[in-house]
Amino acid sequence: MKLEVGYINISDIRFADESAVKDGVLHVNAKELEALILEDEHLASVYFDVARPGESVRITPVKDVIEPRAKAEGSGDVFPGVISKVGTVGSGRTHVLRGAAVVTVGKIVGFQEGIIDMTGPGADYTPFSSTVNLVIGFTPREGLSAHEYEAAIRKAGLKAAYALGRLGIGAAPDETKTYEFPSLLEGLRLYPDLPRVGYVQMLQSQGLLHDTYVYGVDMKQSLTTMLSPTEVMDGAILSGNCVSACDKNTTYHHQNNPIIEDLFEEHGKTLNFAAMIITNENVYLADKERSSDWTAKLVDYLDLDGVVVSQEGFGNPDTDLIMNCKKIEQAGVRTVLITDEYAGRDGASQSLADADACADAVVTAGNANQLVTLPKLDRVIGTLDYTEKIAGGFAGSLNSDGSITVELQAITGSTNELGFNRLSAR
Repeated sequence: MKLEVGYINISDIRFADESAVKDGVLHVNAKELEALILEDEHLASVYFDVARPGESVRITPVKDVIEPRAKAEGSGDVFPGVISKVGTVGSGRTHVLRGAAVVTVGKIVGFQEGIIDMTGPGADYTPFSSTVNLVIGFTPREGLSAHEYEAAIRKAGLKAAYALGRLGIGAAPDETKTYEFPSLLEGLRLYPDLPRVGYVQMLQSQGLLHDTYVYGVDMKQSLTTMLSPTEVMDGAILSGNCVSACDKNTTYHHQNNPIIEDLFEEHGKTLNFAAMIITNENVYLADKERSSDWTAKLVDYLDLDGVVVSQEGFGNPDTDLIMNCKKIEQAGVRTVLITDEYAGRDGASQSLADADACADAVVTAGNANQLVTLPKLDRVIGTLDYTEKIAGGFAGSLNSDGSITVELQAITGSTNELGFNRLSAR
């Protein structure tokens, strides 16, 4: 598959009478966007705000972050199976409003939506302090269940991001990149002497609002399978989960997966990026066994020399991670794992809930139990009502002076297991 991505740089978002992209500014008609979102009868009202890098603004509780993009040329359209039909995506030309993001805010389960600070020490831990954020807050209809509310917010965020992304279709990109993913045989012919490297992406699919969608299908209903990485860039994988904010892959993370970017960068130079495999993270042992068996079987069938495996979440999914690692290594294929740690606030506890000697090449995205104090900021978009309930918060997190003491677990994207974060190690 061959995908051209045209990046249109956005430096600001402003409310206006006409929605348009002009001179690097995204102009948004809030009334039109409100009417679009409130087509969903599950939502009673909606409000909009803008948070810019460096502003004294705190956004919480954050559900999802989505990058506005739309198909400019080619078949299908972005977010297949949800916003567009289920036609195959990943080819043609897609335009991206780079630097802009749609952030959805709303209490779903209360304890696993996160915080984005646009300035201060909290901003250092989240990549979304660097984007210009159109924040959308929601009020559900009375009597709506948590599952119905989550689905309504998820779809509303995607509708908004798609509507804004379409404004960039006719704009001239500031930069264009081409990503070409050849067939298995073509890759062998082109790069016979390069190691064949694959990417195994573990997708959160534990249910109870811990879900990821692929072409609109809940991943827990699927067996391990393959995608072209260019399909992921077109929104084939969508976040629908409310796991801890620190290591949740938002839709924005999927659209801009840095592992995919890095493998493409080295493709044809130091390695042959030969395959992308997606697998789920289940609750029951039999499901874990089945999925990891299929992962190892596909890796062996594709005759790969090495794979990068990324996790999402922690605790229960640590078992999936180690199962995948052991079975792939036993097939004679070397693995590199990307995860994060829950090593206690002093860093002295066991980092993962499971371990094995074959997991001897592991990249950490940081310790989610590390404490940080976030100073009071001038403005809050959303509400602080759930600060002490958010995973990483505790009784006494919200201090009398307005500051917040939490674990990194509470900050959106702080220990992201795709490496899309700002922590490093020495």
